[in-house]
Amino acid sequence: MSLFWRIFALNAVVLGTATALLLWAPVTVSVPVVLTEAVVLVAGLAVMLVANAALLRLGLAPLDRLTKLMTTVDLLRPGQRLPASGGGEVAEVMRTFNAMLERLEQERATSSAQALLAQEAERRRIAQELHDEVGQTMTAILLGLKRAADDAPAPLRQELHEVQEITRESLDEIRRLVRRLRPGVLDDLGLVSALTSLTEDFATHTGLQVTRRFDTELPALAPETELVVYRVAQESLTNVARHANGRRVTLALRHTDDSVVLTVTDDGSGIKAPREGAGIRGMRERALLIGGSLEITPAPRTGTRVQLTAPVSRKSSDHA
Repeated sequence: MSLFWRIFALNAVVLGTATALLLWAPVTVSVPVVLTEAVVLVAGLAVMLVANAALLRLGLAPLDRLTKLMTTVDLLRPGQRLPASGGGEVAEVMRTFNAMLERLEQERATSSAQALLAQEAERRRIAQELHDEVGQTMTAILLGLKRAADDAPAPLRQELHEVQEITRESLDEIRRLVRRLRPGVLDDLGLVSALTSLTEDFATHTGLQVTRRFDTELPALAPETELVVYRVAQESLTNVARHANGRRVTLALRHTDDSVVLTVTDDGSGIKAPREGAGIRGMRERALLIGGSLEITPAPRTGTRVQLTAPVSRKSSDHA
C-alpha cells in the first residue's frame, strides 16, 4: 500500500468511526447548543484528534527512523541498516536507502584503501631518502668532525666536540623519525618485536610507564594486517602522550578464535565528549581496510581504552 493510501485509510477509519457514532449514538444537537452537548462534541473531537495522531505516528514511524539514521549515519561504522519488510512506497524507500548505504560504504572503503596505500608508499619513500641521503650525509659529517677535532688545538677541539654531539643527536632524531615513518623492524622481525620497540621508544621519550601483555602464541598475520595493528598502536600511544595526561599505559595483544585483538589502555583523564579528530578517524579507516573494527570506550576505572579487532585471514592461518 502506498503512503498516500495508507494515510487516507487512517483518516477514513477515524472519520468513519466518528460518523457512525453520530448516526447511531443517542446524541442530538440543539440550536442553540446547550452546554452538555458542547462538552460531548468537544470530547468527541479530542478523541478523534488523539486517535488520528496515534495512527499517523504509527504509519509514519518508518520515515522517522529513516530521518534519524540519515542524520547520524557514519560510513566509518558500517552495517547500519533499516528494516525494509513488506511492500509499498515506504518499504521501497528503505530498501533504496539501504542499497545507497551499501554502495557508499564500498566506495568509501575503496577510496580509503587507495589513500592509505598511497600514504604508506610515500612514508616508505621519505623514510628511504632520509636513511640513504640525510643519514649517510650526517654520518660523514660526524666522521669529518671527529678527524677535525683530533687534529685541532684544545680550545677549538671543545667546540668541535659540542658540534659533534649536536650532530649525533640530530642523527638519532632522524633515525627515530625514519622508524616512525616506516618501521623496518616490522618487516624484519615481525609484529611483536615492532610493538616492543615502539613501546620502549615511547617510554623513553615520554617518561610514561608502559606495560606489555602479549599472548605467547600469536597467529601469522598478513603484512597489511600487521601494519594496521602497528599504526593503530602508534596512533593510540601518540594520543595518550598528547591528550590523556596519564602516567601508565597498557598495550595488550591477544588471540581469539578468528581474530587478533589489540588493546591500548591508559589511566589518564578519560573521554569527556564524543569527539573524533583526524587521528581517530584515520584509525577507523585503517581498521576497515582489513575488515576489522575499532572501539574507543572509557576504561573500567579511569582513562580510555582503544580496542582494535583484526580478523585472521584464512591465508594467514594456512601460512602459520
